[in-house]
Amino acid sequence: MSTSEFVYKIATEAAYAPARTASHFLGMPIDAKDGYIHFSSAGQLSETLRLHFAGQDGLVLLAVRSADLGDGLVWEASRGGALFPHLYGGPLPISAVAWEAPLSVATDGSCILPEAVR
Repeated sequence: MSTSEFVYKIATEAAYAPARTASHFLGMPIDAKDGYIHFSSAGQLSETLRLHFAGQDGLVLLAVRSADLGDGLVWEASRGGALFPHLYGGPLPISAVAWEAPLSVATDGSCILPEAVR
């Protein structure tokens, strides 16, 4: 288990926009399919963006306070055995989002992350 202050969610602006006026975010289609909301740690973000979001713009990066997710946040082995944060048991409460930033990912998968990512 990790004790990261923040976990990060990558979403499309179109999917996340309605959540700004709601109390929760249901996640992306892959989250619904898998039965939990996928997150990345700060150290995992670049690779997640490269593998799953190359060539995409109109993205938003959400910094989510880990402590606000309670026992629903579970760190599980995924890519290469690394522990990835997943949220089980419900949608992401908007109150847990500390900040958000727009993102674009180049076709080669490179991306400049906000300085606040830690």
